[in-house]
Amino acid sequence: MAGGLRHWIGRRWTRPAPSTRAWYGVLAFGIATLIFGLYLGRIFPQTGPDIAPGYGSPVLAFEFARSQGDLEAIFGFYTDPLQGARLAAMRAGNECDYLYMLLYAGFLASGCVALWRELRLRTILIAAALPVAAAIGDAWENSVLLTIQSAFALGDYSPAMATLPYPVAAKFLLLAATNVVIGVAAMRMRGWWAVFGAVAILAALPTVAAILMPAKLAWALIPSNAGGWLLLLALAATGSWSAFSRTGSAKGGG
Repeated sequence: MAGGLRHWIGRRWTRPAPSTRAWYGVLAFGIATLIFGLYLGRIFPQTGPDIAPGYGSPVLAFEFARSQGDLEAIFGFYTDPLQGARLAAMRAGNECDYLYMLLYAGFLASGCVALWRELRLRTILIAAALPVAAAIGDAWENSVLLTIQSAFALGDYSPAMATLPYPVAAKFLLLAATNVVIGVAAMRMRGWWAVFGAVAILAALPTVAAILMPAKLAWALIPSNAGGWLLLLALAATGSWSAFSRTGSAKGGG
């Protein structure tokens, strides 16, 4: 029995890539992630009174906040008439962010599974756990941010701020690792996909520098993530069209 099980598993790992419709799910998740991400970006506050230009947006500045002074730069002093509106917008955005975590985790994880079905590389299948872990880190980060914001709104300091760097770094590093896997997989497809894969890998590299120097480079985290995500969306669109064409050809031939 054990020998038969090993033989079955071996065939699953090594059999030729099937004509898969797994890309349909990836494409659906990708489009949903893109649309909701654009919507979510409009919920968060768009400006802050004294945010360093390197952060690019108040939400990134909040993720890298380390002191009460940083929070005042994002939301304003208690005498600022816009402080309440900024706090409300940040809370609304972070509450909606939980749905975004599910969408991007589903998009990236299903993308790794679809790439594995195409290339039969075990490493790609294992890498599907990376975006799931990133979303878990993101949820942890969100809970810390909401705690910090609640304390700040009352004029208090939250000890949770000391733990904030850990989930933030984990989230961005795991997402960067996922993009590298996507890029490597695309490079194995050769042609223009190899070029796009190399671009996605290079785009992921500034993540470490952005985490270490957020006041100067945090803005780079957005295009850094976008490189691999857009590549995966293009792969999903192409794979879905290919699967649809094969299905149509099979029906026509029948």
